[in-house]
Amino acid sequence: MTADIALRTATPDEIPALLALWARAAKGTSITDDADGVAALLARDPECLIVATPAGDPAALVGTVIAGWDGWRCHLYRLAVDPRYRRRGIGSALLAAAEARFTALGGRRADAMVLDDNAEGQRTWRTAGYGPQPQWTRWAKPLTA
Repeated sequence: MTADIALRTATPDEIPALLALWARAAKGTSITDDADGVAALLARDPECLIVATPAGDPAALVGTVIAGWDGWRCHLYRLAVDPRYRRRGIGSALLAAAEARFTALGGRRADAMVLDDNAEGQRTWRTAGYGPQPQWTRWAKPLTA
């Protein structure tokens, strides 16, 4: 990773900045991409959302990954790097930090959600050693209150 970037966990007061970063850097949205969804995530697992910041400006968010561990599986979401900071190894550093977190928690395999029409994202994940599992299809159902 480039020496001018620092990694740390996100804090609840950064939720607006996280949402803004995802709006400009991530492809696609989810029904949980809102302040309440991110607040619930951080309340449940305060160390799951890893952010990258410029070393001299720890308040400026330039990258994220959610490294969710449910005790059974290791799930990766929202790997996003600000377009102005891409091609500097930030995404790789975020993934390495997420994988280290999983290993420390006892995880044995990580999976990532990658949109079918996100060619750039697919290249990033393949470069990191991830690949699709053709025998599985994700089934989803939005839950209502």
